[in-house]
Amino acid sequence: MKVYRHIISKEGKIRKDRFAVAIFGSARIKNDRPMYKKVYNLAKMLGERDIDVVTGGGPGLMNAANSGHKAGSRKTRAHSIGLGIKLPMEQSFNSSLDEKETFMRFTQRLDKFMLLSNAVVVASGGVGTLLELFYTWQLVQVKHKDKIPVILLGPMWPGLLKWLKENPLNKGYFDNFDYDMLYYAKTEKEAIDLIDKAYKNFKKG
Repeated sequence: MKVYRHIISKEGKIRKDRFAVAIFGSARIKNDRPMYKKVYNLAKMLGERDIDVVTGGGPGLMNAANSGHKAGSRKTRAHSIGLGIKLPMEQSFNSSLDEKETFMRFTQRLDKFMLLSNAVVVASGGVGTLLELFYTWQLVQVKHKDKIPVILLGPMWPGLLKWLKENPLNKGYFDNFDYDMLYYAKTEKEAIDLIDKAYKNFKKG
């Protein structure tokens, strides 16, 4: 099993001097799309802040995050990590990673994301991105993961948030406290403001 010594201590806990943000999003979004630029800009700001980034390591928004982070981290110690998955349709790692690891099972990969991450940003995406969103939310809800901000970035999410409020929340299938674990950010600036708050709390210990 790969061990990320710059993030994880010998005791298997996240080091108090490192902070990592997982960025989830579609492999299908090209570099001429507005969401690609949002993710690139967000990751660049994270790199400038010496904050590590963890993605699936592939193309699309994963590449946007890793390449943006690489541009922003030139003067810092921040790492860009890719956690890949073995799929029938072969998906290669992008070229902007400092470290990478490949998994055979989604569950193992998702658990490594949760181990490494102190905040999660979910950009536009399909089934895989939705899986990552709901898996993260579930673990935070049941306290299998320390409470971290789960940030939904961009125009894809208001409709889902409205549905969650009007249907399962309104019917009592989860509580307001659970719903409030999700944060909406229309822009990368709003997302970085939420991350800055979480980073400040993290540094306090």
